[in-house]
Amino acid sequence: MESFNELTLFIAEAEFNGHTFNCLPFDGEQEVLQVLVSDLDEIPVYVTVTEEQILCIGYLFNESEIREEQRPQLHEQMLEANVAMPLSSFAKIGNQYAVYGALSRTSKPENILREIVVLAQNARDALEALEEYLA
Repeated sequence: MESFNELTLFIAEAEFNGHTFNCLPFDGEQEVLQVLVSDLDEIPVYVTVTEEQILCIGYLFNESEIREEQRPQLHEQMLEANVAMPLSSFAKIGNQYAVYGALSRTSKPENILREIVVLAQNARDALEALEEYLA
């Protein structure tokens, strides 16, 4: 995609594996696109484009939501699940836990859609798998 606006229009008009996308762009220091994937809209996927990559992030929960006595087990579970989670990894951004995936700026359009859908699926699955650690 040549520009952020082109990416926004492409995603908003796309369909991938039976999913459609609801997009809401945010202006700021870095342009960010909030994407809700049909049937997977529990967790929005935030998409941003840098000079090197397209970054997709789904925020899972705040660290204040973790049962303090369960924190080490949560981290262990996340590390163990990281390898098995396709196209995504766990991260901590400030006080937010998230899943993310990154693509090259030159990625094919269908690969961008695949990343967004898989990330939304992984976020939903991660929340289900980790809910026992949350207050």
